[in-house]
Amino acid sequence: MENMQTPMRDVPLSRLAARRKQRRRDYRIGLLLCACACALAVGLFALWFFCTSSGTKYRYLLADTLIATQHRHWAKYLLGQKGLDRRVEEIWRQFDEWAEVAINEPPAAEEPADAEPPPPEPAAPKPLVEIEPVEGKNFKGYLLIVNDPKKLRIAVTGKKGKGEKVTSMVQRLGAVAGVNAGGFIDPNWQGNGFQPDGIVMSGGNIFYNDAGMDTPQHIVGIDKDGRMVAGKYSANELLQMGVQEAVSFAPRFIVNGEGLIKSAAQGWGIAPRTCMAQKEDGTIMFAIIDGRQPGYSIGATLYDVQNLFLERGAVIAANLDGGSSTVLVYENKIVNRPASEYGERYLPTAWLVFEHPEQADIRNIWEGLDISEIDPSKW
Repeated sequence: MENMQTPMRDVPLSRLAARRKQRRRDYRIGLLLCACACALAVGLFALWFFCTSSGTKYRYLLADTLIATQHRHWAKYLLGQKGLDRRVEEIWRQFDEWAEVAINEPPAAEEPADAEPPPPEPAAPKPLVEIEPVEGKNFKGYLLIVNDPKKLRIAVTGKKGKGEKVTSMVQRLGAVAGVNAGGFIDPNWQGNGFQPDGIVMSGGNIFYNDAGMDTPQHIVGIDKDGRMVAGKYSANELLQMGVQEAVSFAPRFIVNGEGLIKSAAQGWGIAPRTCMAQKEDGTIMFAIIDGRQPGYSIGATLYDVQNLFLERGAVIAANLDGGSSTVLVYENKIVNRPASEYGERYLPTAWLVFEHPEQADIRNIWEGLDISEIDPSKW
């Protein structure tokens, strides 16, 4: 009987199999070209980032932004450890130089003329505070405008061993509005908000001072005449000057109506900001700028804030604690969007606005405490 099976022989590839093989070959070539393009792009970016003036400027802006956060150590990947150390030294050296810029004395009063001019028309009374939304290229925030600087007081936490939220201070003390104020010891960004950094003055009294009475420190304050004071002063100098309210922070960046920051590169990175300024007529302005929230507000440089203040007639301005501490409270409610994922932070100090500041029951919570025994990380 005849065998009906077809004899074995080589079977040629079908057209479909050939196409699949070609597609696999094209895919590998495409991946290789893509990898080469990515490598070329990374190389060109690195060349621009590290070897050109524009790239270096952007690199330092990113580094300054990191330096102002709890991730400061990450900046070493942009600058190297020695470069990071140098940059921090440069920043503080610049802050110290700005603090030494002389403030012009107000001109002496002119002799009255023989013929007295008619009395000016009485101006309409201004509200105690005003809130103005502000925004820029990468940020949104608010200005808290205080029309009478003598209505401001430095309030402090009301409980030993722990900071206090600004909302709580406003409510406890019966204030109209409040913003965060001075810096504090904050190990690993997990501090309890109780131990200030530098000097704290309230009602003309020194509540806290972690240095000698003759040691100059960066401060931001208001004297007995309602004039804003900012720069480097010792505790004894502040008392002699009649300063009533003060906290420590830096830098002072507007003096005599002129901005000391010449570009964004000197603006200490992009971050949430709280800053304070005063106009010629005595009006105090607080800038509360939100940040670290993509899609809403990334943050501002100090150069951005300086421009906001100068546009509104500031003659002096200084930086306050910012970052996750930045908060604006009005009528017991938070107006801005604090950057902290845990909400409002616990702080040692706040600038509060009162209808009757002389009646505010602000007590020195650090009186009698040994500063060296405070544990700022213990809750």
